[in-house]
Amino acid sequence: MDLKAELKAAVERAAAELGAPVDVAIQETPANKPGDYGTPAAFQMAKALGQNPAQVAAQLAQQVRLPEGISRVEAAGPFLNFFVDVGAFVKGVVEEQALIPAQSGKVVIEHTSVNPNKELHVGHLRNVVLGDSIARIFRAAGHTVEVQNYIDDTGRQAAEALFAVNHYHRAWDGVQKYDHWLGEGYVRLNADPEKPALEEGISAVMHRLEAGELRPEIEKVVRAHLETCFRLGARYDLLNWESDVVGSGFLSSAMNILEKSRYTSHPREGKYAGAFVMDVSEFMPGLEEPNVVLLRSDGTAMYAAKDIGYQFWKFGLFEGMRFKPFITDPEGHVVWTSAPDGEPDTRRRFGHAQEVINVIDSRQDHPQTVVRSSLGVAGEPEKQARSIHLSYAFVTLEGQTISGRRGIAVSADEAMDEAERRALAVLAEINPDLAAREDAAEIARRIGIGAIRFAMLKAEPTRKIDFRWEQALALNGDTAPYVQYAAVRAASILRKAQEAGYAIDGTGADWDALTDLDLTLAKMVAKLPEVVAQAVRVHSPHVVAQYALDLATAFNAWFNAKDKAGKPTTNVLQSPAGLREARLALVARLRKGFEETLDLIGIQVPAAM
Repeated sequence: MDLKAELKAAVERAAAELGAPVDVAIQETPANKPGDYGTPAAFQMAKALGQNPAQVAAQLAQQVRLPEGISRVEAAGPFLNFFVDVGAFVKGVVEEQALIPAQSGKVVIEHTSVNPNKELHVGHLRNVVLGDSIARIFRAAGHTVEVQNYIDDTGRQAAEALFAVNHYHRAWDGVQKYDHWLGEGYVRLNADPEKPALEEGISAVMHRLEAGELRPEIEKVVRAHLETCFRLGARYDLLNWESDVVGSGFLSSAMNILEKSRYTSHPREGKYAGAFVMDVSEFMPGLEEPNVVLLRSDGTAMYAAKDIGYQFWKFGLFEGMRFKPFITDPEGHVVWTSAPDGEPDTRRRFGHAQEVINVIDSRQDHPQTVVRSSLGVAGEPEKQARSIHLSYAFVTLEGQTISGRRGIAVSADEAMDEAERRALAVLAEINPDLAAREDAAEIARRIGIGAIRFAMLKAEPTRKIDFRWEQALALNGDTAPYVQYAAVRAASILRKAQEAGYAIDGTGADWDALTDLDLTLAKMVAKLPEVVAQAVRVHSPHVVAQYALDLATAFNAWFNAKDKAGKPTTNVLQSPAGLREARLALVARLRKGFEETLDLIGIQVPAAM
């Protein structure tokens, strides 16, 4: 039941009938104020009607037709306060599916995009989890979502890793995970004092990469990376390779578009003589140097130009690449890849986005702003507005700065192993019988992976994270296990009720027997659609993570509620018949709400805790 939306519509109808149509805001009233919901709409209408807000509020109270679930309305000075019919409201929450306002349009989300030179480390996990979660949220909101992973197969890091294989006469044993093995050589090379003298050999490998000769080796790394990401719960639709982007002519196609803009030029003198330059001053005001070089005087491209070409393709400004299936993920979904020997995209299956979200760390804030501005330069202001950089800050591990080049990191695989080990140890300590269950490993996996994902999501992306094991796996505080435990507790209540023969679907419920405590919990359950809408609006999954915490806290407060004498007031199974069934139906809806919410951020509820 989206009662706030229904109230908004009802007040807007009444305002229009009074001759002052407005866009109405419906808010929850503060705890110390009367009513459950309120609106300051009278303030907006007063000027148009030539009356004071209190008079308008009184007229609105008379005019508005209350939706089902609202028992009465009162004008409190210039405000309108609405009082919920507890039984009708909770019944509506229980019986009606939570409808997330349907949005449309295709959204391309690029995330992960880790250099294929070594294994993913803990710092990379934030990118993967942010991207995967925002993709889940946008899908839930009704968008068509395409998740892309950019493979930089022609970069220096990949060349150094492959060079190290022959230089140190290394041989892969086929047992060690390939990305870990390759990364050991990369770290060794970057610690080698002789590295400056090896530049010629590294450059030769780079040329072989650009020619596509070593693509099978890079594919081994990519498959190993995907194995890590699949384990974390991430899913992809398309892998785009740097060599294919370059070979498909994206750069020249994009430059041809920008050539037609009044903001680009080929200076004949000065420091930019002979270069192709883009003036972004109108789109990025305040820059000391507003001219961005796209092509040097010798015709070679700046890195920004390549990014611009790729972004233009994502929005469907031109075609060019070929594609073929690459791998099947654990859910049976085919992950495609760009490939010179693939088929042309005659179905316009890939790209052609209405919105593009690039999940890239905060070091790329300026370059990403340049890429976004280039769409404005190209005369595409709507695409510029819908070119989003989901910027995130760095992750430290137990206070230590991570450096993949120096090998100062914990790999993502090791982090997941450790999380599952620690989760199993906690289970054994708290409940030895639980740790002896056949599904103990699966329970530990869900807790461990959930702990990592939640730790990467709970803060706003722009805030730095210091990942600490004890905090991430704690059963109390802002952690996934805290939320999972609440979900498991709700399931336990339902299981005991069914064993006792009680209905949990609302059969026999006395909705009018419910109290304000039950209403408070139901109102929290009903918030999910507006939470999803907010997460889409701000392009951040932390909103959903915080809501998951709020939902668990609301349930725990309801579960532990006591009267003035200290007696439990919401013990479901000991509630009178009718009230018991109503509360069981509410708990069942709550349990579903936990699953829906956690699924949006890629976290599963364990069978027991």
